[in-house]
Amino acid sequence: MEENESKKKPVEPKAPRKKKIARDVSEARAYVQCSFNNTIVTITDNHGGVLCWATAGSAGFKGTKKGTPFAAQMTAEKAGNKAKEFGVRTLAVFVRGPGSGRETAIRALQGCGFTINLIRDVTPIPHNGCRPPKPRRV
Repeated sequence: MEENESKKKPVEPKAPRKKKIARDVSEARAYVQCSFNNTIVTITDNHGGVLCWATAGSAGFKGTKKGTPFAAQMTAEKAGNKAKEFGVRTLAVFVRGPGSGRETAIRALQGCGFTINLIRDVTPIPHNGCRPPKPRRV
């Protein structure tokens, strides 16, 4: 029995999880990515460090309901409430994508009590890059 025990590899301890750093950020950026299937809201500081994020799936929506404006509203509220813990008061909002929850996500962030000083559409537009897909036949 002692031979088997000596052949076992020693168990390496797992790396400790990174602790949340208590940051006091007054100005932040909110990146709202709206696709037809989902909405992702990420709130960062001005240097790009992520403070918090939320998706429609993490807000409790499944399937096709994730692409609705109501799901985008709940997602933005969830991310906004997390951001308030960091002391965020003003937001610059960057919206990306063609989804239906673009305006409702911005309204929800405004409803959380943030002052929005910038709304910019950063949807990537090709300058005649890739060939578009052939049209759908319905």
